Amino acid sequence: MTNSHGRHPVAFNRAAIAAVTLLFAGCAATPGPESAPIESAGTAEPEPAAKPMPEYREVPNPGFAAIREGDTAAQRDRLAILAMRGEHRVDFHFMETVRLGPAYTRRDDKTTGAFELVQVVTDTPDHIVLQHLLVMESGYVIKHWRQDWTYEASTRFEFVEDQTWDVRDLAPEHTAGAWTQCVFEVSDAPRYCGTGKWQHDDAASTWTSDRTWRPLPRREYTTRNDYNAIDALNRHTVTPHGWTHEQDNTKTARDGRKATQTLVREFGFNDYRAIEGYNFEPGVDYWDKTEAYWADVRAAWTRRLAPGNTVVIDTAVDGMQIITATFKHAESADSMSEEERRAAIETLLETYVRHASTTDTDNATASTR
Repeated sequence: MTNSHGRHPVAFNRAAIAAVTLLFAGCAATPGPESAPIESAGTAEPEPAAKPMPEYREVPNPGFAAIREGDTAAQRDRLAILAMRGEHRVDFHFMETVRLGPAYTRRDDKTTGAFELVQVVTDTPDHIVLQHLLVMESGYVIKHWRQDWTYEASTRFEFVEDQTWDVRDLAPEHTAGAWTQCVFEVSDAPRYCGTGKWQHDDAASTWTSDRTWRPLPRREYTTRNDYNAIDALNRHTVTPHGWTHEQDNTKTARDGRKATQTLVREFGFNDYRAIEGYNFEPGVDYWDKTEAYWADVRAAWTRRLAPGNTVVIDTAVDGMQIITATFKHAESADSMSEEERRAAIETLLETYVRHASTTDTDNATASTR
């Protein structure tokens, strides 16, 4: 049996699940023909020629001009967020900069790229949800990270220790006129949030977050064990050409909720350029087929991320038990009833996710971290 793109569903799942182990939410990369070729190690046989990049054209960001048409600051903010949707060629670059740990040696830069479709899932005056989908030249589609934007949010989840998030109140003076962005894993599990205000001028629209904690990124937790958290500031800038995501990261070792050592600062730069000519139809088709399933997954996580809760994920740090199961469910969701679909999601999350009321004293007051 094949799906609508002629791919065997089981083969698709295996390929997607293998590839997703190389991703990390909010700033990911995937290997493929667009990646830099591996340099020869001096073997007698010549390396095969790299596969040519698929053809595409860079075009102006179709949503940029509309930002200036907003009558209020909040309307311009919304239009800037919505201008991140669309079809993109993305380049991801991470460079360690200032060494902070004793005798720390900088690691090599990491650079790669992908083709990414950003779909609008929810669009209301005070809440916007954008879903990222990686679309490979072969037609494989991988549900990627998700970003939720809430105007003057009253709460947000915060990463507090390994596999653990507290849902905390936000002070009204901290969120007045501000948007809180929350970023989610490929399985819609939580990763991090940040709160900040948009600034608009003729050249660009920029949102800058406060500093918050996030888990070890997926690009590193298969190869690093010397740190387990990042203290990060994020900046999103919407331009006439697309948009960018800058990261000011400090790699930190923590023991529980206490930082024990800072290792190095890192600069991350993800460049999303608006394009046309590349075939994103498989991504559109995948989302049409699976959107209802993922809506149920989001709802199940939202119930667990209720104000005052602490959420603990009982999986390996890569979260692959949940990722593998949700990707398999999504591929077969159209053969399941709504009740079967929701029951499968609940069974999965009840197996791997614990939640309880937060007892930390700092939750009694509004968080501004």
